Amino acid sequence: MTTTAATAPPAPARVLLPERARIWAWHLLCFVLPLATLAFLLTAPHSAGLALPWLLVLVGSVVADVSSAPERRQPVQTLPGWPFDSVLYALVALQVANVALGVRMIAQQGFWRADTLVAWLLVGVNSGYSGIVVAHELIHRAERHRQLLGRLLLCTVLYEHFFTEHLRGHHARVGTPDDPATARFGETNVAFLRRTVPAQLRSAWRLEAKRLGDERMRWWDSRLLRSRVVHGLAVEWSAALAILVVLGPGAFAFYLLQAGLAVRLLETVNYLEHWGLTRAGRRVGLVDSWDTDSRFTLYTLVGLSRHADHHAHAARPYQQLRFVAESPKLPFGYFGTVVLAIFRNDRFRALMTAELRRRRLGPFAG
Repeated sequence: MTTTAATAPPAPARVLLPERARIWAWHLLCFVLPLATLAFLLTAPHSAGLALPWLLVLVGSVVADVSSAPERRQPVQTLPGWPFDSVLYALVALQVANVALGVRMIAQQGFWRADTLVAWLLVGVNSGYSGIVVAHELIHRAERHRQLLGRLLLCTVLYEHFFTEHLRGHHARVGTPDDPATARFGETNVAFLRRTVPAQLRSAWRLEAKRLGDERMRWWDSRLLRSRVVHGLAVEWSAALAILVVLGPGAFAFYLLQAGLAVRLLETVNYLEHWGLTRAGRRVGLVDSWDTDSRFTLYTLVGLSRHADHHAHAARPYQQLRFVAESPKLPFGYFGTVVLAIFRNDRFRALMTAELRRRRLGPFAG
């Protein structure tokens, strides 16, 4: 099986302005969830009867994803980058605004309200699907200011060490037993979460300690003052404690809960992106990541679904990621598959196993 090229009809070398605008307009789907979250927070308080219907945006996203048409067209290589970068900057602003408005709402209205449940789900899912996904895109960019914006977004979910572990750990070790972010064949979602969350923090800590001169240095070593992981922990927990002091325990609890939900979604995405795939003694190939053809996922999650090409070309911007025919395909788009992985994990593993067997990958290779 070849892993050297994406197989799909080639995109035209040049397109006219209306076609460029159409391609860019598809990516505006990524604003549906953050703007719905913003609207909910700006119109609070709500009665229970008016708060709960706002959750239909989450239900609708899953339904739209499961029933989405496929998108297998290759990207146009001559598209200008700035319109797509502007989408990222707008999403950064929306993420910061939604988290800030969420904690302010709790501080003003109290914690034990129906609004709190709905705000937690909307802000938490938005932090996972919009905030962290955008952070992932930004930390892969070469420009320092974009990386810093990505790290800022990760701080809003208390997970800044992902910057270090993902770039220098996961991308180097993906598909191997040394990678804590690669789910093993047969591993359940809960077992993966218990293993990966502490393991990724330990790995990031060691990577920075090694960069500073000694992988085994003690936590009180003064060299750790230059550790990016230490910097991230200091910034994110300073912000969290500032919320506790200024806005109170309810706002602080809300902040922790939305971060926890976001991380839960992130790690479930990690779980399904490499589940059961292994490599040994070779470079990362196009069959070492799971993809989905879902058009809805592609345009709402800024290209994250084309994960095989991302691992082959990590610096490639989201609008230029290619469809890869050779990679294993998820049962649905990311929204539907995440729900499946969390709530029907037996079914998820059965479908994933069948796809690996069909393509002779993972434990069925060779």
